[in-house]
Parts: sequence; structure tokens; C-alpha cells
Amino acid sequence: MTQSYGFDTLQIHAGARPDPATGARQTPIYQTTAYVFRDADHAAALFNLQEVGYIYSRLTNPTVAVLQERIATLEGGVGAVCCSSGHAAQIMALFPLMAPGRNVVASTRLYGGTIQQFSNTIRKFGWSAKFVDFDDLDALKAAIDDDTRAVFCESIANPGGYITDLPAIAAISDAAGLPLIVDNTSATPYLCRPIEHGATLVVHSTTKYLTGNGTVTGGAVVDSGKFDWSASDKFPSLAAPEPAYHGLKFHEVLGPMAFTFHSIAVGLRDLGMTMNPQGAHYTLMGIETLSLRMERHVQNAVTVAKWLEADSRVDFVTYAGLESSPYNHRVASICPKGAGGLFTFAVKGDGLRAAQWNDLPALPLQWQLPEGGTLRLHYPRQLALGRTFTLRVQRDDRTDARLQLLAENGQVIADARGTGDLVVNWMPPLAERLVLRARLLDGAGKTIAEGPVPLTIKEPNILQVQGRFGAPSFDLRTL
Repeated sequence: MTQSYGFDTLQIHAGARPDPATGARQTPIYQTTAYVFRDADHAAALFNLQEVGYIYSRLTNPTVAVLQERIATLEGGVGAVCCSSGHAAQIMALFPLMAPGRNVVASTRLYGGTIQQFSNTIRKFGWSAKFVDFDDLDALKAAIDDDTRAVFCESIANPGGYITDLPAIAAISDAAGLPLIVDNTSATPYLCRPIEHGATLVVHSTTKYLTGNGTVTGGAVVDSGKFDWSASDKFPSLAAPEPAYHGLKFHEVLGPMAFTFHSIAVGLRDLGMTMNPQGAHYTLMGIETLSLRMERHVQNAVTVAKWLEADSRVDFVTYAGLESSPYNHRVASICPKGAGGLFTFAVKGDGLRAAQWNDLPALPLQWQLPEGGTLRLHYPRQLALGRTFTLRVQRDDRTDARLQLLAENGQVIADARGTGDLVVNWMPPLAERLVLRARLLDGAGKTIAEGPVPLTIKEPNILQVQGRFGAPSFDLRTL
């Protein structure tokens, strides 16, 4: 089914065909792990990727295949692979591109769980991430080096609702010969189609708006089919011979479908991040009403954001759909049907006063993104800021001095030597403005200098630490 049909039709029918055995109109749940081959030649053709079909449900399943085709069609891609969660989708997207020692350049405006995954977990694979403010295009260009293998951002960032300038980021990625990976979870293809703005790959947590009812977790990676994986030697998993398939070169043989086939034949085979057919069924049901739900989400978000902005107790609202937003000008070109249903706001006063908002019965305190339920209040200073944040430490000298960051109670929350990324796990107290203390120590552990460093909560999940301290000095700023 092609894009000659409208979105409303595609969200119901794309990828689906009447069951050949029974004529059933709705996609059956193929609750099976294995499949029968016609004969030995048929089995050999499937295992050698000479024929498309079903071998084992860790790789492919008919119910999941319908969902993959539907999401790919709605996003304007050539193919998709579904997996067990949005976090799984991010690893699946990076897996064919990365290798030990390689890095991904990522936006600072990401879901907190993604920042954690990129800051800590992927290091166990020998990968690393550089976090950059994607509004600073020069900084993005400077962050890309010979070991960079991808650029990563969100179309509409969770939770702040920031809208990324996708065409500008895509132009930089293209000039560097790198794929641009865009997480489109918060926008969905109804509001934004990143491939049309230059994205190479699109990832989703299908758990959220696509499923829409909070019943199952899932993820998806959509391939645009437009990237030339053989243009350089950066992507050997896709361009070089694959030993497990008798020297098959995925891009040479499969062309635009190379990434999708590799993700199934190698990624799902070896990583096992499989979506189950029952979960695919629930997500297919949810997608059938996607356009109606997203339209209403946007309407509700605009109404609530305007009401909050007009309330004297509210300090600021981050919704890009407001004319006051510095990103409002991007709505018309990036997501013309609306700026999504996700935003944050800050309450004036201290943390205890902010906590009183949670007493409102319509605003229950919950962790997750809206998934078809009531409005959820994110309480960033108690929850989101109790997670991991990252500081970039840059030094004027090359000595062996150490930098420690201390909370006001004297707790050492970070300890770094040299230059690089400093990952901090800390639960800040509830306050509008916090003060860290920086302590500089020599190689023997003797304090050289000590003093305060101001820390300001600019918006949820973003801590800004700026200033120069010590001799030799450090330049501290959040990524």
C-alpha cells in the first residue's frame, strides 16, 4: 500500500492483507515460535537470505511484519524492524554503525533515559557519546571527528517539547558523510516525518503514542533507504563481507533495504531484542486511531499550556506551540499539524510550594509520558534531577590535578582527573538555585583551591554549571 492513500487509511490498512487461509480481515496474532519449510531447498534459501520468509520468531513473525510495514509506510521509509522497547530500538539503530572506539554525536535535549543509556551503558560496548547543543551548529560541526558514526536527536524532545531544526542538522550530517538518527516518539509520523527533512533512520518507542493505551512496550527502527553505506569505509557491517552469510555484502546485494535486512538477520538474531506478536497486535490496534488521538493531544496541550502561561503562579512553560516559545517558528515547517502533546512548566517559589500542585486531583504524580490517560505532572526537581547529568570538563593546563564537585552538605558527587565528560549521579535538594563547591587537588590529594560554583536549574533535566575555578582553572558547563 503506497502513499497515494491518505494517512487515516494507511494507519488502518498499511501492511495488512486478508488472512489467506480464513479470509480474516483483521491481522491474526501468529503466536508461534517456528515455521514449517516446504523442503530443504526452501529452508536453505531462507537461511541464506536468498528468499524472504519466516524462519524463527526471534527474527521474523507475520504479525510483527505487518506492524513493521505499517510504521515504515507512515514514516515514508523503505523498511522497518520492530523490537522490544524504545531503548532496544536505539541500540538496534546504532549496532550496525558502531564499533569499539567509535562515537555518536547526540543532542543535549534528549529523554533522560536516553542520556543515561548514551552516557553509561553504551560505554560497555566500547562506544561513546558526545552531547552538544544542537542549536549551536558550529559546536555540532566541531564535535564530529574521524570516529563519529552517527548523529542523534529527537524531533520533539521529551520532556521539554523543544523542536529540533532537522533540515539544518541533516545538512551537517550529510556533509560529514554520517547518518542522522531521529527519535520521533513524541511527534509520531502524524505530526512529523523526519525522513522528509533529511533523516537517515527514525526510531520510536512504540510504547508511547503509537500504541497509545499503555499496555505493551515496543520499539521500531525505520530506514529511509537513502544512505550510501558503501561511500566510505566507515560502515563495514553494511558494506563489507559478512562472515555469517558466506561473505554477503548487505549494501551491495540488498541496496536500499540493506540496513533493515541486517537489523533482522544479524541484529535480532544476535541481540534478541524481539517484539512479541501479542505486543505487535496491541500496537496495530493503537495505530488505527493515531491521527485522531494526536489531533486531540495537540488541542489539549495548547489549551493547558495557554492557561498555565497566563497563571501568575507559573514561572515559564516550554511548549513550542505557544507564540512566546523561542522554537515556535519551527512548528510550521517541522511539525505543521502541531507541536505535540508534551511540555513542561515551572512553578514559582521553592520546591515545597511546587509540590502543592500535586495535590490537585487532575494532576497525579506519575513517571511516564501520557499514554491515553489523564494529564501527568512531571515533578522535575524531585524526580528527573535525581538521575544522571553530564558535565564537560575542560582544563587550561595538562597537569595531573583532580577536580571534585561537592554538594552543600560536603558530599562528593563527582571526581574527575584531566579533560573529558564527567557523569554525575546526584539528587539535588528542592531549591530554585543551588550551589556546588569545586575542589582542586594535586596529584598527592592535597587541596590546591576550593570555592563555590553556581548551579541553576534552567529547565527540567538541564543543570547549568558555568564559571572558571582554581589555578590551574577548569571551565565547567553542562552538555
